[in-house]
Amino acid sequence: MKKIEMIIKELGLEIPEAPKPVAAYIPAKQTGKLVFTAGQLPMVNGELISKGLLGQDVEIDEANKAARICTLNALAAIKGVIGDLDRIKQIVRVVGYVASVPTFTQQPAVVNGASELLLEIFGDYGKHARSAVGMAVLPLNASVEIELTVEVE
Repeated sequence: MKKIEMIIKELGLEIPEAPKPVAAYIPAKQTGKLVFTAGQLPMVNGELISKGLLGQDVEIDEANKAARICTLNALAAIKGVIGDLDRIKQIVRVVGYVASVPTFTQQPAVVNGASELLLEIFGDYGKHARSAVGMAVLPLNASVEIELTVEVE
């Protein structure tokens, strides 16, 4: 088993099959040494596992866990393009979208689910630039959506 996938397995997680797009796009695209993912939702076996707005329907802990699932889905999309996650040289950027009521201001606490998982998997190579933004609504009523940009060898 590859090094990165072994670390993921040791964390009690696994890389799923790359999620199927829900519209007219591809899950990830490489240009040069960068791979960009489309926004990934918290889908498990084709089902959305966290729906609704933070500050109304969804608690921070639930959405934080959902962000981790989004990140695994993003890694699956990247694997679909590069074939081997060990080719990832570094995580460059994370963008997290959090569906939330206007008064909710803890978007960074939700997106920490993604950031912390990447640090657990990649160590120093997982350090990244990041945005965590609130949205009125996300596709399929998802509570969170994560995009990754990585540099590959």
